[in-house]
Amino acid sequence: MTELTKTQINRLVTALDQRYRLLREEVRTELERSGESNYIDLAGGVHDTADESTADLLSDLSAQTVHRQIGEMREIEEAHRRIRESEYGSCVECGSDIGFDRLLAYPTATRCITCQTHKEKLFAGTGRHSL
Repeated sequence: MTELTKTQINRLVTALDQRYRLLREEVRTELERSGESNYIDLAGGVHDTADESTADLLSDLSAQTVHRQIGEMREIEEAHRRIRESEYGSCVECGSDIGFDRLLAYPTATRCITCQTHKEKLFAGTGRHSL
C-alpha cells in the first residue's frame, strides 16, 4: 500500500461503504419504480408515435441509470479488493502513489493524475455517440 495512514484508509473505506449503500438503495428504488411503470404500462396507453418514443426513452433511461449504478458498485467492490490486497492507492499504470486528496474526491480512482490525464487525452473523442 502507499503512504496512506490507517486513519486515511479508514476514512476512505467509510466513504466507499456509504456510497455503496446509497447506490444499492438507488438501484432498489429504480427497479421498484420500473416495476410500477414499466414499458408495457407506458406504451399500453400510447396513442401516437411521439408518445411511444417517450415511453421507449423513459424505459431506456431507467435501464441505463441502473447499469451506471451497478458499474459504480463494481468499482467500489474492486477498491475494497485493492485495499485487502494492499494495492489501494497505487496507480495501475505506473505504480506511483495516488494522492489522498484525489482518493478522497474519487475513492475508486485507479490511476494517478498524470496517468489519468494521459489516458483522457489519448482517448479523447472516442466512444462518442451520434444520432
